Amino acid sequence: MSTPVPAWVALGANLGDAEDTVRRALRALDELPHTWLAAKSSLYRTAPVDATGPDFINAVAEIRTRLEPMELLAALQAIELAEGRERPWRNAPRTLDLDLLLYADQTLDTPVLTVPHPRMNERAFVLVPLAEVAPQRVDPASLAAVAGQRIEKL
Repeated sequence: MSTPVPAWVALGANLGDAEDTVRRALRALDELPHTWLAAKSSLYRTAPVDATGPDFINAVAEIRTRLEPMELLAALQAIELAEGRERPWRNAPRTLDLDLLLYADQTLDTPVLTVPHPRMNERAFVLVPLAEVAPQRVDPASLAAVAGQRIEKL
């Protein structure tokens, strides 16, 4: 791919120093090959949704990348692994979770990657920070539907 495309990544952590982990992950996104950080949301504290453990620290990053979606997914998983991410069970507490939300205007549905992220419109911890960096990408009705979920801007 020669022309960089926009992509949006959700970041979340609820183990260890979650704020520091999310900040390091934002820097790591900016250091990926053929990729740079275009915008980042504020950090937010949220209650776990479909997960257990302490509150999460969440954010959304807007990047520009020349990486193809599967290459970007592999890079995101490498950042997670470098931060000690383990996957003992679905929705387990985590040192770092990076989800590819949107990749330009592409739609993908493979066994390992679905874009747009299939549950992003159900989660305030995704929609609120996404609306901060890319309001045109958030449907107001979806944002209103998650208004009852606890989210606190830090």
